[in-house]
Amino acid sequence: MSMESRVKAVEALFAVLDGEIATFQSESGLGCKVGCGKCCTHPDIDASPLEFLPWAFQLFLNGKAETTLEELRASSSSLCYLYRPLSVLDSHSGSCGDYKYRGLICRLFGYGASRDKLGQLRLATCKIIKENQAERYENVQIAMKNGLYVPIFTDYYMNLNQIDFRMGNSILPINKAMKAAIEEVLQYYAYRPFPEGHKVIA
Repeated sequence: MSMESRVKAVEALFAVLDGEIATFQSESGLGCKVGCGKCCTHPDIDASPLEFLPWAFQLFLNGKAETTLEELRASSSSLCYLYRPLSVLDSHSGSCGDYKYRGLICRLFGYGASRDKLGQLRLATCKIIKENQAERYENVQIAMKNGLYVPIFTDYYMNLNQIDFRMGNSILPINKAMKAAIEEVLQYYAYRPFPEGHKVIA
């Protein structure tokens, strides 16, 4: 599968998920606190390079892939490269620096479910939502048992793997996943014609 085809396939999967999450948010009433970025400050977020392939491809089109890769290689931080805290003093308030191209893990967390040991669906969300929206959270847990649809982590990662098993099945710390995604794009076009829209930075 070509690079463009893989990027479009990942973007199509994300579009379906975004629609499902919007429906779930509407039906559940759950939502993130405005300006909260606490989940992005977790030092142990893992992702696959494939979920950041659209991001890496856009960087390449805009002539920013090499410089971004250098920044990722030079950084020793375990915090997500794309996270933009509002201030040094308040790292838990902030936003994604490239929200449109955030990864699958970033889209699912808060509004996706995983199965427990008994096979029951459990909403994978943050402590802030559980505590500040406790009644809604409990209502959602009940509604899920009664058939409320919620995106499931394993289902989406299986769908992702079907696009490119090698890239989708490699789970790395998030910054390493981003680095691998950029390297994949750069290696792909090393001996191929550049895609339409590619900018050459002098």
